[in-house]
Amino acid sequence: MSVRRVVIVGASVGGSRVASGLRQAGYTGSITLVDPDPDAPYDRPPLSKQILAGDWAPDRASLGSAGQWRAERHTAAAAALNPASRVLRLDTGDELEYDRLVLACGASPRTLPGMPRRGVHLLRTLADCHALRADLDRIGSGRLVVVGGGFIGAEVASTARSRGIGTTVVEALPAPLSGLLGEEVAAELALLHEDNGVRLLCGVSVAGLVGDPVVTGVALTDGRTLDADAVVVGIGVGPNTDWLAGSGVALDDDGGVLCDEYCAVDADHTVYAIGDVARCRDPLLRRHLRVEHWTNAVEQADAVVRGIVGPAPVAHRHAFFVWSDQYGGKITLLGRPDPGDDVTVVRGAGPLRRFAVAYRRGARLGAALTVNWPKALVAARRSLDAPSGADDVVAAWKNL
Repeated sequence: MSVRRVVIVGASVGGSRVASGLRQAGYTGSITLVDPDPDAPYDRPPLSKQILAGDWAPDRASLGSAGQWRAERHTAAAAALNPASRVLRLDTGDELEYDRLVLACGASPRTLPGMPRRGVHLLRTLADCHALRADLDRIGSGRLVVVGGGFIGAEVASTARSRGIGTTVVEALPAPLSGLLGEEVAAELALLHEDNGVRLLCGVSVAGLVGDPVVTGVALTDGRTLDADAVVVGIGVGPNTDWLAGSGVALDDDGGVLCDEYCAVDADHTVYAIGDVARCRDPLLRRHLRVEHWTNAVEQADAVVRGIVGPAPVAHRHAFFVWSDQYGGKITLLGRPDPGDDVTVVRGAGPLRRFAVAYRRGARLGAALTVNWPKALVAARRSLDAPSGADDVVAAWKNL
């Protein structure tokens, strides 16, 4: 059957990439974008960095427009799906028929008990960014508590510190990102906060928020209370898939949409899932993965475009590349570390803390972390998965 109607739920990087990719591939049928965010589509990474800092105007993060892709735009949320009749219902009551449906509906930040509360912020949307920036302007050189030391929390802490705000990061793990990087490497990376005057409290959780209706502090599970003029909560996200209940679309225990290596949800490849909501099968690892990073959404979107318009579908493989801009430098992670990896750390010279980490799987390089060292990243790309890649990259780093 010819594909005449494509409906895309979600207009962030994954959804917008599908829309633009379809047109670039010569698709002439209808495209409909569905997203409740009136500001979409825009890129999210600048929200915690350039836009929050005031270095970029918001329109610099734009990903394009529905008109640019000759697409219909609904500022609404998806409410229900009937795959048998190929109908998507919106919370406005509108019903959209489709030949192909792309679920790029993203995720929502997890919250703390007692939210919402004035002075307590999430950071997911452009509106969130504007609200947080206004609050940082309000508190001047006051006190900010960031709950969660992952990439978003660390980037917010970096931006706040550059404005002279006294910043404390609270992290429940032994070190930020230790679940991903391992405790030894995470502890090394955590020193970036100390280098830049950010207080880091690890191995402790938040018991509750203090102050009502305006936050004045954060109570910790060890009995301490941190004074706070503003609080940012960055404790992870959950897929926006509650609306799929009863649709027959298979979800994992975390709410991710199960799909095959082509990002297809069903055997007929009429429904696809990409980005934060998609738990896709990796044909090489032979298991399903859900990856919440920008590059993954872009690569899955490209795979879906090939699946819809051809000439032949191409399986998506989770290459796993993550970057983060913090304290005037850049952190990159190439490949996914495994708990069984042997770790080698090589330190470089420079005005900023600079090092690279090889995650060894025997003679192979399974993953590499680089901190403020672009040349080390280039060497890692050449060596990843090569038969003797681990020794090769470590030798190359020592000669940089």
